[in-house]
Amino acid sequence: MLQLYFFPMACSLASRIALTEAGIEARYHLAHIWTKKVVDDGSDFRSVSPKGAVPVLILENGERLTESAAVLQYIADLKPELGLAPRPGDPDRYRLQEWLSFIGAEIHKAFLFPTFWYKDDASLAKPRARIGQTLSVPATHLADREFLVGDRFTVADAHLTWALLLLRPAGVDIAQWPSLSAYLERMQARPAVREAIATEMALRKTVTA
Repeated sequence: MLQLYFFPMACSLASRIALTEAGIEARYHLAHIWTKKVVDDGSDFRSVSPKGAVPVLILENGERLTESAAVLQYIADLKPELGLAPRPGDPDRYRLQEWLSFIGAEIHKAFLFPTFWYKDDASLAKPRARIGQTLSVPATHLADREFLVGDRFTVADAHLTWALLLLRPAGVDIAQWPSLSAYLERMQARPAVREAIATEMALRKTVTA
C-alpha cells in the first residue's frame, strides 16, 4: 500500500485529492512541518525525507518520492484510464507539467511559502506586489474553460485548488478574479475534493504550531 506523509492543508493536500479522485487506498502519516516530527510515533521526519517537507510518497517497493509535481504525476499514472494526467506522448502532458511548475514556483514558493514562514513586512513586500500579476495568468486561462488542462480534471487542478484555498488565509481575496472564484467553487463541488478538504480541515484543528 502507498503511504503519504502530509501536513493538514499544506501542499500535500493536492496529493490526497489525487489519491481520493483515483480511488487509491493509502496509509497517511501526519508529519509536523515545524517540529519535523511524525505525529503518530514521534520519530524524526527528516529520517523519512532529509528535505523535511511534504509530500513524501512511499511507493509499494519502499522507494520514496518527493515534490508535489512528481508525486502528483506518479499517482495519476497509476490509473491512466482516469485521465488525471494526459498519457506520455500527448501534447497536453507538457501543458500539465507547465501548470504544475507554475503553481509550485510562482504561487507556492514565491508567495504562499514566504507568507506563512516569514512575518516581517520587508520580506513579504515583493511577494505581495507580484501575486496579483501571477494570479491573472490562471484567471485569464480559466475565463473560458472548466479545467486547467484539456476538458477534464487533472492533478494540475488538484494543485491549483490547494493553492487557491490557501490564498485567503494568506491575505488574498480571489473574489477579485471571478474566473478563479467560479473555478474554486466547481472544484470544491467534486465529491473527492470535498472529502479530502474536509478530512484535512478536521485534522488541522488538532495540530498546534
